[in-house]
Amino acid sequence: MTVLARLVLPAVVLAALAAGPAQAQSADTSFFVTSAGIGNGGNLGGLAGADNQCQTLAQAAGAGAKTWHAYLSTQAADGKPAVNARDRIGKGPWQNAKGVVVAKDVADLHSAGNNLTKQTALSEKGDVINGRGDTPNRHDALTGSQADGTAFAGGDDRTCKNWTSSTQGAAMLGHIDRQGLRDDDASHSWNTSHPSRGQEGGCSQADFRSTGGDGLFYCFAVN
Repeated sequence: MTVLARLVLPAVVLAALAAGPAQAQSADTSFFVTSAGIGNGGNLGGLAGADNQCQTLAQAAGAGAKTWHAYLSTQAADGKPAVNARDRIGKGPWQNAKGVVVAKDVADLHSAGNNLTKQTALSEKGDVINGRGDTPNRHDALTGSQADGTAFAGGDDRTCKNWTSSTQGAAMLGHIDRQGLRDDDASHSWNTSHPSRGQEGGCSQADFRSTGGDGLFYCFAVN
């Protein structure tokens, strides 16, 4: 073996070993915030369109072997019952792309003791999502949900017409970084901080961006 080969081979082996754990972490990921929204405001193509976005992003990140659902509720309408976000995300535990557990189960996720923070609510790529104080601020997550993960009763729209409107309506938003304008529960809530609003009706991409969002949402592996 030449001197060059003796030098190169160990480097190749070390590089392969370094790459291994990163791939394993991606495969073990069971929670992330979408790095990109669908781009059409609150019109996600319904729950099916949002789930497909989760699945597509997970696939690109190496975690596509799991079944992924968006953490979104819908409201009762047109003879169809409401859907609760908490009922469609599996049982947990869930961990981010770095292997950090963000919640042990559904009850833990919706408790004050969950481990969702700006540093743990990462994208499928393992990146921190821009929050309050960053440019641009992207900390608003679409949820359409109450604090316990259930849907809102009929009446006021909190789901951009069940994720089919990019103009009129409103979506309940959570703060990915758990930070807001005030030191209160709503500002610190990951899933129910305030409804969307804006000059284009409340559900457009521009409306989302005007209050510190980008149409992002949470994705959970259900198996």
